[in-house]
Amino acid sequence: MYQNIFDSHAHYNGKDFEDRDELLPRLFSSGVCGIIDVASSMRSTRRTVELSARYDTVYSAIGVHPNEVKDMTDEDYETLRELSKLPKVVAIGEIGFDFYWDASDRDIQREHFERQLILARELDLPVIIHSRDAAQETYDLLEKYRPRGVVHCYSGSAEMAQEILKLGMYIGFTGVVTFKNAKKAVKAAAAVPMDRLLIETDCPYMAPEPTRGVRCDSSMLVHTGKKLAEIKGVDLQGLFNQTRQNACELFGISL
Repeated sequence: MYQNIFDSHAHYNGKDFEDRDELLPRLFSSGVCGIIDVASSMRSTRRTVELSARYDTVYSAIGVHPNEVKDMTDEDYETLRELSKLPKVVAIGEIGFDFYWDASDRDIQREHFERQLILARELDLPVIIHSRDAAQETYDLLEKYRPRGVVHCYSGSAEMAQEILKLGMYIGFTGVVTFKNAKKAVKAAAAVPMDRLLIETDCPYMAPEPTRGVRCDSSMLVHTGKKLAEIKGVDLQGLFNQTRQNACELFGISL
């Protein structure tokens, strides 16, 4: 059994995991050592804070996804400030741009991406970045604000990955890297040094091969890890050890 499996991006707070109180103990007894449970709305922000309070090795990222920012208020920012004082809150996220769905107007996405980047700087917390079909726009704001953090579920080019790394960011990969058509993700993963690499599920989404089509959970990181270890030319346990260390350093966690 592999150890030190750290899932740096999961969504156990949502309706897809009504069985979370049965599932999470099983995961923690089978090699998963830590999970960053990530919010996407103010509602899920409150749920992830409640979840992390119940489990020693579940930590919270609080914030609002670009698809949901159209509903954000000044009061929400005050709520985020207050919740950030809780000891298990370790990041602001997931925040960023989503030009694929365009569920929020792009100007509104930019406004709240910037406001949440400023909030993270004010609170001295790292950020978890969502970027879909908006690589250059995302990079421009990261270059402007220079946050600590990770671009999660990375889908850009190897060349853009190099530029993001120069800003001091980490880069996270999901089960997408195992997909047969994932040539771009494989090239990007090859370009990321081991000490800046994170592994994540984005569960319940992004189940890796050979489990595509089912609900994803942190146990499936073994499949994603095998692919990343192959790309990086390292053994799987070594990859888990390094990505655990990376996550702990980024999010200020002691395990």
